Amino acid sequence: MTTRAPRRDSVENRAGILDAARATLAADPRASIDVIARSAGLSRRTLYGHFDDRDALIRELISVGAQRFNAIAESVTDADARIALARLAARLWQEAAHVQVAAALALDEAHVEHTADALAPLRRTVAALARRGQDDGSFRTDLAAPTLARLIEEVARTVVSRTDAASTGAANLAVRTLLSIAGLSWREADELLTAHPDIVDPQEVSA
Repeated sequence: MTTRAPRRDSVENRAGILDAARATLAADPRASIDVIARSAGLSRRTLYGHFDDRDALIRELISVGAQRFNAIAESVTDADARIALARLAARLWQEAAHVQVAAALALDEAHVEHTADALAPLRRTVAALARRGQDDGSFRTDLAAPTLARLIEEVARTVVSRTDAASTGAANLAVRTLLSIAGLSWREADELLTAHPDIVDPQEVSA
């Protein structure tokens, strides 16, 4: 039996709903399904033709965002664990800042299990970086590698949910915070970011 491809208008409606949900939740994280439907220019009935309920819509937002996060993790190939972590933090922050409300929803306790599953490739990358950094002596070794990786994740979660993405120096703060958790001093972070200005905008570093 051949599975029919979704109609073009159905695909466009679904994409429009997701875009509207991102924008609406940015203005009001508690926005109802009715508000999101109106924002998308669709009826509530049409929206329910794509998503069973509000949670299903949010889970889809998480999944789509996770695909982009996981792709970023795959794109970081620096041999130096310090540079790799800094670059990963900077690139993820740019993406998280762009969809900060959706990212914060993804990190909410109500969706933490779904988020963990969706971000499994990214989490494996962070775990591998923690081990590699400890093995070459660039990361702290007072914690086991899995614990350090988890700590990096938890701090990243806090940064995403608590930092104003539009504020000056936000990306710089995000990168420095994770480097600090990994065991680098502020001077070491300074030297690293100065030596690699492609990681964070130089104006951000001096902000």
